[in-house]
Amino acid sequence: MLLHEILEFAAAEAPDGLALIAAERRWTFAELLREVQVFAAGIAELTEPGDRVAIISDNCPVLLMALYGLPAAGAVATLGNTRHSVSELIEMLQTTEAVMLLASRQQLDRLVAELPNCPSLRSVICMNGIHSAASTAAAEQLGLAEPPRDTTASSPSDEPAQPLTSNPKKGMNPAAPAWLIHTSGTTGKAKGALLSHRSLLAAIQNTALARPMSAEDVYLFPFPLFHVAAYNVLHAHLRRRPVVLLPRFDAGEVLRLIESQRVSTCSLAPTMLSMLLDHPERANTDLSSLRQISYGASAMPLDLLRRVLRELPDCGLAQGYGMTELSGNAVFLDPESHRRAADTHPQLLAAAGRPGPLVALRIADDQGAELPVGEPGEILVRGDQLCEGYFRAEEATADSRHGPWLKTGDIGLIDADGYLYIVDRKKDLIISGGENIASREVEDLLSTHPQVAQVAIIGLPDDHWGEVVCAVVVATPDTALDTAELIAWTKDKIAGFKRPRVVVVVAELPVNASGKVDKALLRAKHSAAQ
Repeated sequence: MLLHEILEFAAAEAPDGLALIAAERRWTFAELLREVQVFAAGIAELTEPGDRVAIISDNCPVLLMALYGLPAAGAVATLGNTRHSVSELIEMLQTTEAVMLLASRQQLDRLVAELPNCPSLRSVICMNGIHSAASTAAAEQLGLAEPPRDTTASSPSDEPAQPLTSNPKKGMNPAAPAWLIHTSGTTGKAKGALLSHRSLLAAIQNTALARPMSAEDVYLFPFPLFHVAAYNVLHAHLRRRPVVLLPRFDAGEVLRLIESQRVSTCSLAPTMLSMLLDHPERANTDLSSLRQISYGASAMPLDLLRRVLRELPDCGLAQGYGMTELSGNAVFLDPESHRRAADTHPQLLAAAGRPGPLVALRIADDQGAELPVGEPGEILVRGDQLCEGYFRAEEATADSRHGPWLKTGDIGLIDADGYLYIVDRKKDLIISGGENIASREVEDLLSTHPQVAQVAIIGLPDDHWGEVVCAVVVATPDTALDTAELIAWTKDKIAGFKRPRVVVVVAELPVNASGKVDKALLRAKHSAAQ
């Protein structure tokens, strides 16, 4: 099976079923498929098999269509994070040698001055109108330049949907890359994880079995589609269920849409959920349609869990543990486990969950050998949902595997009941607001400041974001380092979510027995000082 066949099969079975609600419009499965067909046919004419097509935009219907249409045409959807700086996005375009850029007007305004530095680009297309840097002819070829049809109300289709016509120059292969998503690593340089048709479909099927949707569900998605979390949208379509798509998370808009569209299930980070419950309109909003909220990105605080169960007693909570390299979630904590955590087993709230039925877990030592139950070690995962590797990074790909097992970089243990617990991160990563931040990348930047002699980046706990970036700095001799100035200096040099929120100046950085900076000690010391 191929990724676009999710939409093709849904349109064949339920052509008039509601597929998408976005920007005050509605698409049936047949209507969405036809627009994806036009898009894919145009891409096939403008690209060669395996070409990278970059997409830089907030959520919109065209971005969703591209997630189906680019792989259907044999191209690789190369997803750019709109929160990244211009220099980071240009570097992505250069290193992936993208031949085409699809971007919103807002993003083109940011990037236009630097696009001449991307020699591989043959086409630039504006996703939501006309832009001086973009080709109108290419947009027309993808069906993006026509005035939008009135699809505010779904009506029976006049003609049956036809199968997507994939790139005639390419024999479609389930192992071929469909999406290319960059993920932070211990080196600080983002690596492009190649998610194939096979790996994404395996993650979708694993989620469908471990966290099934009902035949009446309406799914709301507020996360960015440029994250691997986008696989949840395809899961809903696999189950023939409609998706309510937001441009970006806004607590008030989420409340409005839950009530007006009778949303029954959604994905939210704990931070988002807290903002939802604290919103001034919460008391005036009917949330009775909600039956389940799925969350990830960070742990659920016990007080927030109890509040959700108290204020939304008919709504279950479900957690997913996964990562970009796993094409989505692989481990699941179900609503019943959350209820037990709130009542009699609070330790369950620290659990990531149990593995879905289509993956295997192993807790291993540094050689990959399995450790006994209850003993901590690196979490390894095996299954078809593992990414195909990293883009043009054979050494990094090899380093990420123990044979068929993916090394997650997380330290965990499995208890006697089969629950996985995350104990620590082997990777030097900070997770803030659901975004992965490589400490090394921020350290490399700050070390270029003339008044910084040494720097260690750590994550400090934060009730709102989960963690915030903290820079522990040793100043150069005979300088009075202005911490506010240092934070301001990072603006436009790195994505906003990666910038330090806290700077602490110290006389020296502690080191462990191997001579490395003791970040565990720094985290413990400065977390306690907050």
